[in-house]
Amino acid sequence: PQNFIVDNETGVKSPIGMCGRRLEANFHIVIGQVAAAKNIEKCIRKANMSVKDMILEPLASSDAVLTDDEKEAGVVLVDIGGGTTDLAVYYDNIIRHTAVIPLGGNVVTKDIKEGCAILQRHAEQLKIQYGSALGDIAPEDKVVSIPGISGREPKEISFRSLAYIIQSRMEEIIDFINFEIQNSGYADKLAAGVVITGGGAMLKHLPQLMKFKTAMDVRMGYPNEHLAGPGRNEINQPMYATSVGLIMRGFDYLETYKKTFNAAPQTEFVRLRPEVYERVETASESESDSGGQSQHIQHEQRTSLTEKIKIMMQKMFEVEDQPIN
Repeated sequence: PQNFIVDNETGVKSPIGMCGRRLEANFHIVIGQVAAAKNIEKCIRKANMSVKDMILEPLASSDAVLTDDEKEAGVVLVDIGGGTTDLAVYYDNIIRHTAVIPLGGNVVTKDIKEGCAILQRHAEQLKIQYGSALGDIAPEDKVVSIPGISGREPKEISFRSLAYIIQSRMEEIIDFINFEIQNSGYADKLAAGVVITGGGAMLKHLPQLMKFKTAMDVRMGYPNEHLAGPGRNEINQPMYATSVGLIMRGFDYLETYKKTFNAAPQTEFVRLRPEVYERVETASESESDSGGQSQHIQHEQRTSLTEKIKIMMQKMFEVEDQPIN
């Protein structure tokens, strides 16, 4: 729910405890393809697990990388994944707008593959190790050698050429992001700027390009505030933001609905047997009952005696009709 309206009073965040005759609400509804949801559910079942609920990807990522202050001030979360780029706009601690852009890191890899005429796996390695989102600052004198296909001569690709290929596609994705921000209606209220996360956000100089194109503050989102233990540094990466957010949602669900899990204490499932009390009549109760019955009998006797007296009086004043001679 975005907000509630109680008897034409707008801006109500929680109507619990209020009195009124009419309750209205504005909701943010997320829709998706049924086939895509079923495919995800099948993948989970093949891993010998079951699906309890489905969460939109930017909502899960926002739980892992955004702070409460950012959500209150106004912020845009951009999750650049492999197949899509997901966007979520928060303002006043309420989700205001969500969007899914059908472009992601895989499109950048495909552009490198076609532009440099190399294999898919080599293009992915180039993007991760030597890729940059700004072609102007990439070194022009540095090149990387790619093995040839089936014994052919290796190819040399300059860092600047690689960066220009990446920058061209990333600018297109950022243009779509700008369009969604303007479409949300909160472009002028996002004091916290943009937070980028996801595997595609690990490109070098991407925050600088995003800041230049959007004219807003940009930072990289890491799920470090919710991690602990020896493996913290390995998981503290933007590519794991969605996974950490889903785990957090799972723990919240476990705390709220732990009675439905087998790990819950068995005492919570035991229903106390209601105590049964047998009624024992005391002497005072029996006396009161007998007294009540005697009063009822006396009332009936009194009523019948009154009727008898009434009949006798009527007979005394009766005048028999004399026959007329």
